[in-house]
Amino acid sequence: MQITKRNIELRVNDSLMRVYVAAPKTAGLYPGIVFYSDIYQLGDPIIRLANYLAGYGYVVAAPEIFHRIEPIGQVIEPNDLGRMRGNDDARKTAIADYDADCRAVIEFLKAESAVSPGKIGTLGFCIGGHLAFRAAFNSEIKASVCCYPTGIPSGKLGQGVADTIHRVSEIKGEMLMVFGTLDPHIPEHDRQTIIKALENANVPHKVLLYEAEHTFMRDDGYRYDSVATTSAWAEIIPFLERVFGK
Repeated sequence: MQITKRNIELRVNDSLMRVYVAAPKTAGLYPGIVFYSDIYQLGDPIIRLANYLAGYGYVVAAPEIFHRIEPIGQVIEPNDLGRMRGNDDARKTAIADYDADCRAVIEFLKAESAVSPGKIGTLGFCIGGHLAFRAAFNSEIKASVCCYPTGIPSGKLGQGVADTIHRVSEIKGEMLMVFGTLDPHIPEHDRQTIIKALENANVPHKVLLYEAEHTFMRDDGYRYDSVATTSAWAEIIPFLERVFGK
């Protein structure tokens, strides 16, 4: 399916947030997806992932998660300095601001003429996986895909300690958790903590485990695993299609 690509700007409190929107070219109604990047924001690897999903029939809206700190359009280089910069930006961002950004993107999708009423989900990577998990606290979110989400058990997300792991019972939609078993940022203990929290809250969920490292779906890095990535997409797309009744 061919797609269209555009940037929009949403004002959240006193900040202007650029959002990259990829959507099917063919007129129709499609589910909307709040799409979260990793700490490097909207560089080419993340845009390729967003475009890939849009091609399966989704209106994908990807916000710049550090818009209060970085200039509009800023892409952080995925190197040692960039990692330090991205992590510093994350620490400086209030958790309430992340949540406000999520609400703004949800409201945008609800108002989009191409988005099917009542069909909104979320997908994210790394810190974006954590943000996608938190997005599920919103009643509009029917499906959440969290790819190697960092900091959920520890509360590491932004300023202060995020209460994510303590709010799992607020989730009303379905969850798909994607982990790499070789990922030092989400060790076995943390994975089990997340899974047990979902089980205890009776949240419908599925867990995918791959013998892969952190950020294994990012195709510009040494940890990229094409086989694991292809396998993950082969589970993600049917999961979303089932939840949204496509």
